[in-house]
Amino acid sequence: MLGFVARRIAKGIVVLLAIVVLNFFLIRLAPGDPALVMAGEAGAGDEAFIAQLREKFALDQPLPSQLAAYLRSIAGLDLGYSVRQQMPVATLIGERLPATLLLTGSAFAISLSLGVLLGSLAARRAGTPADTAITGLALLFYATPLFWVSLMAILLFSVRLEWLPSFGFETVGAGHTGLARALDIARHLVLPAMTLGLFFMAVYVRMTRSSMLEVSRLDFVKTARAKGLTERVIQRRHILRNALLPVVTLAGLQAGTLVGGAVLTETVFAWPGIGRLMYEALLQRDYNLLLGVFVVSSAMVLVFNLVTDVVYRAVDPRIEVA
Repeated sequence: MLGFVARRIAKGIVVLLAIVVLNFFLIRLAPGDPALVMAGEAGAGDEAFIAQLREKFALDQPLPSQLAAYLRSIAGLDLGYSVRQQMPVATLIGERLPATLLLTGSAFAISLSLGVLLGSLAARRAGTPADTAITGLALLFYATPLFWVSLMAILLFSVRLEWLPSFGFETVGAGHTGLARALDIARHLVLPAMTLGLFFMAVYVRMTRSSMLEVSRLDFVKTARAKGLTERVIQRRHILRNALLPVVTLAGLQAGTLVGGAVLTETVFAWPGIGRLMYEALLQRDYNLLLGVFVVSSAMVLVFNLVTDVVYRAVDPRIEVA
């Protein structure tokens, strides 16, 4: 197992390096110049001032030189310096990452638990009105744009019913501490986590249902029924456990993408995570900050993929590490 993990980490480093190089050139190909944006905000658009800004932030160097300097800093675990925020990129990401992990972790737990629960229920009642209702609801959440669901949730639960706050991480100026602060954050978390979780839940419902129906037709399930086992035991121990492998695969892939993919949700609900930070960096042409967010998001995707491979062994003992 240790050798397997070491080999996967080595491969992950190579993949991460390729991602860094690709993102570096893609960002540079995007229209816009950070020096022009900063000069415009400063109210000074003369050529001398713009040239001074380019020189100060090494934007006047050839792209290969900029790439080499950035790779050296990445090798030293230095994500660079944000020219717009006047702070190290690692500090900015470190301040925003816990909020993103809280949001995406909650959304992931909601989507996976509800998806497996409803998917298994639909599989057990395949062809019935309950199956049609569950699959129809899943398709509705998957087909509806995420921003529209977010706005409708705000209008219903925040504006009309006034049950939950509509934006932010916690109540500004409330001064809550301890348990009161935790409950306040939890109230702010409900809407964005449920909105994001329901979208991904639809995928798990369909995957669990189809996988369980496929496993239920296999010979070992027929043998279990012939032995006189109850249907509940067969569904839980034989069908569901063997049907979870594709669900685990999908969950591992989506767990990583959720970290950097909650940009829209964080923007709509003003959630102070790295998704919103990436959006702000894009608008401000903050190359170092944008690249830093990409590096962290890519690294977390690779980590979740490695964890998924390890979880395979626990889910299905037939799989051997090789």
